[in-house]
Amino acid sequence: MSSERNWAENLTYGAARIARPESVGALRKMLARGGSVRALGTRHCFNDIADTDGTLVSLERLPHDVEIDGDVARISGGARYGDIALDLHTSGRALANLASLPHISVAGAVATGTHGSGDRTPSLAAAVRALTFATASGDLVTLRRGDADFAGAVVHLGSLGIVTELELETEPAYDVAQTVFDAPRWDRILEDVDGVTSLGDSVSIFTTWREPDHADQLWVKTRAGREIDLARVAALGARAADGPRHPIPGVAPDACGAQGGISGPWYEQLPHFRLDFTPSVGAELQSEYLLPRADAAAAIEAVRGIADRISPHLHICEIRTIAADDLWLSPSNGRDSVGLHFTWHHDEPAVREILPILEAALDPFDARPHWGKLFTMDPARIRALYPQWDDFRDLRKRIDPSGRFQNAYTRRLGL
Repeated sequence: MSSERNWAENLTYGAARIARPESVGALRKMLARGGSVRALGTRHCFNDIADTDGTLVSLERLPHDVEIDGDVARISGGARYGDIALDLHTSGRALANLASLPHISVAGAVATGTHGSGDRTPSLAAAVRALTFATASGDLVTLRRGDADFAGAVVHLGSLGIVTELELETEPAYDVAQTVFDAPRWDRILEDVDGVTSLGDSVSIFTTWREPDHADQLWVKTRAGREIDLARVAALGARAADGPRHPIPGVAPDACGAQGGISGPWYEQLPHFRLDFTPSVGAELQSEYLLPRADAAAAIEAVRGIADRISPHLHICEIRTIAADDLWLSPSNGRDSVGLHFTWHHDEPAVREILPILEAALDPFDARPHWGKLFTMDPARIRALYPQWDDFRDLRKRIDPSGRFQNAYTRRLGL
C-alpha cells in the first residue's frame, strides 16, 4: 500500500500502487490490465476524491509541450498551469483567468470545477474546448464542445477516465495590475456587493472574521487600460496598503505577486502566489462553498453571525465571484456565483466539527461545496443542488460501465 500523502498531509492515499507512465501508450496498456484506477494530479485536494484501493495514475512524466492552433492550446493531461503559462505568453496567448495557485494541474482543476475570480469570468473548466479520456478499456475517447455529452464530461470528478489531453480556449496575452486596500467596512460592502466585486477584473475580499466592523483586505486586479474607481474604494472606508501584503495577516508577502498597482504579465499577476514559493500558509486545510451571487450579502451576514465559532480555527476566508457556466457538475452551473473559501488551521477534527455549523448557515442559499475540499454535507442534499445529476450518473455508467474509476468518494455521493 502506498504511504504517499496529499499536499496538505491530512490524507494518506490507500492505493496499492502509484503508476507514472511516460507515454499515453504506456497508460493505455496499464488500463487494459484491469483493476480500480484513479487519476492523481498535483495532490491539492483535501479529501479522498483522488484516492483508490487500486492504482493511482500520475501523468507528471508525460511531456508538457504546448501546441497552439489559432485560439486553441492543446496540452497534456499532466501539465500544471505554471508549466504552460510561460509558453502561452511567449506565443502571445493567455487564458481568461487563473486560480490562486499556478501549482495545480489543469486536468485536476477542470475535473473539480476550480475557479479564479471575476464577475464576468466563469470557472477554469469553461475554457475547455475538448478533452480526451483514456477509458477503462484503454481506448481514447475525445469529446468536443457541441457534442451531446460534452457539458457533462468536463467537470467529471475523475469518474470517466484518465484525461490525457485538453484543448483550451485562449485569447491575446495581456497585463494585469494588482492593488491591495486595507480594512473595507462590512456595512459599506453589504450595501453594494456587486459594486465592490466590479472594481476590477478579479476581486477578492479577505477576512479573518475577527473584526466585526471591517474585512481585512480587498485585492483588486485590473487588466491594462482599466482604472480602479478610487472614489468607490474610499466610500468603503478602505485605504491603500502601505506595502506588500499576504492574504493571511502576519505572513511575509514574499510568495505573492507584485502589488501597489504595478503591472505584469497575466500569468504572474492573476494567481495570488508565485509558482516557485509554497502557496498560501502551507500547513492548512480548505473548504469552499459556491452560492448564487444575488445572495452574497445575506450569506456574508449569515457567516458573520457565527464568526465567533469559526474564527478560532481559521487562517483566512476569501470571497470571490464566478460567472455562470453550463457544465453539469460545475459548482457555478446555471448561476452567477459567489464563493466563500475558508483556509483552516491544520486540525481536521476541529474543522470537521465546525463544518456542519457553517453548512447549516449557508444551506438556505443552496450552497454547493467545492468537490476537492473538505465538506460534510449530506450527499442527498448535494445531489438535489444539481439539476443534471442523474444525467451525469447515466453518462458515467455508459463510459465506465464496470465502475473501475469509482472510489469511496464517488460511491458516497451516489455516482
